[in-house]
Amino acid sequence: MAERQDIHPSVQDSLQRVTELLHKHELAEGHAHGEQGPRQELVETLMHKLHFVELRKLLDALHSADIAYVLEMLPLEQRLMVWNLVAAEREGEILLEVSDAVRETLIAHMDERELVAAAEQLDTDEIADLAPDLPHGVIQGVFKALSPGEREQLRAAMSYPEDTAGALMDFDMISIRDDVTVEVVLRYLRRLDEMPDHTDQLFVVDRTGRLEGLLPVNRLLVTDPGTPVTAVMQPEPVKFHPEEKAQDAANAFERYDLVSAPVVDGEGKLVGRVTVNAVMDYIREETESDVLSAGGLREGEDLFASVWKSVHNRWAWLAVNLVTAFIASRVIGLFEESIARLVALAALMPIVAGISGNSGNQTITMIVRALALGQITAANARKLFAKEIGVSVLNGLIWGGVVGLFAFLIYRNWQLGLVMMGAMVLSLMLAAVMGVAVPLVMQRFGRDPALGSSVMITAITDSGGFFIFLGLATVFLV
Repeated sequence: MAERQDIHPSVQDSLQRVTELLHKHELAEGHAHGEQGPRQELVETLMHKLHFVELRKLLDALHSADIAYVLEMLPLEQRLMVWNLVAAEREGEILLEVSDAVRETLIAHMDERELVAAAEQLDTDEIADLAPDLPHGVIQGVFKALSPGEREQLRAAMSYPEDTAGALMDFDMISIRDDVTVEVVLRYLRRLDEMPDHTDQLFVVDRTGRLEGLLPVNRLLVTDPGTPVTAVMQPEPVKFHPEEKAQDAANAFERYDLVSAPVVDGEGKLVGRVTVNAVMDYIREETESDVLSAGGLREGEDLFASVWKSVHNRWAWLAVNLVTAFIASRVIGLFEESIARLVALAALMPIVAGISGNSGNQTITMIVRALALGQITAANARKLFAKEIGVSVLNGLIWGGVVGLFAFLIYRNWQLGLVMMGAMVLSLMLAAVMGVAVPLVMQRFGRDPALGSSVMITAITDSGGFFIFLGLATVFLV
């Protein structure tokens, strides 16, 4: 689904082997084209078969997530060559694993029949994850291939927004009645071919399907078979509603060390479950989205996307940055006479802007994280402002003193040193206030607090830092 930071060495080895085979194929193809006479077609055919057979064997031995990683690391032409060698029955799983940008390139080179076949291999909750990237005709084809019950599950899964617990929910779970014994449950489980992934507990429901409690598998295995389920179940489980925020569900999984948790509707009836793997995927995607947004990127970008597409993805915040740079240049322009009289100002002013920009980015990163975790409320926001201003004043006095001493030693002007220290304190205070205010205001208006945050805070601290430093220098030195 996205970039992976800690890749097992065998995956890297596999990527290297795939790359080597592709390179050999390209060399052999070039050699075959250089042949003259009837041997050319035979040589070309043999080389194609030799390398493609080895590639297919290698891909068949890899996990779907590893194939997704390999695909993301290959340029488009090689990626499509490898994709054509992937077994058809694994295409659906791999499409789920690759990033959105890479998935788009793969889907664009598949016909409708292939896409329907790939989607049919998946569970309904997985199809719902894939649905936004599929053409309308493919979705209709998938609906026709599903049973009536699966269609209802797919409609339900597709009805929830991406940032809700319902979007993380799957329907592959085991529920048991509350009026049976442990022995009945064990007999039922033995008739199953396999249990759903991440089954650490069974969901206990009444006759109407209302959730009554949870029966952990470890407790089930050590309990006397004649014991009623209600005697060993946990009666007040952690549970979610489909409309609940996905971030709240993720926080609960972290807080209570959950592996799975039930999802219930407004009447308390069991409708699905959320598992730790879905939560981990959500957290990773949100983290990547925040990193991209903070850097001013609209969306995840294919590493080997076309030049035009990459430019289209990046231009918006570059344009904003250009405007803010013009504003900063005009702030400097207001003090041209002061700079002309005291050339040292031109050499020192980037220090103030740079330190305040770094401080602002530290603050805004902490605030965005706290907002994501739900740690900031209307009640504690004022104390947070006061705390950050206190930190900025102390940092300003410490590092302003260092910079002021540095300026005095170089230019032998104690007044310039004091101006540097004062500008540093005021600039860091500005960075602290804006570092807290910008994400809070953005969240208040329903925007992503991380969206372009680093670009915005840098623009504010640059212009503000230049104005504060040059303004103080004009008043006290020039």
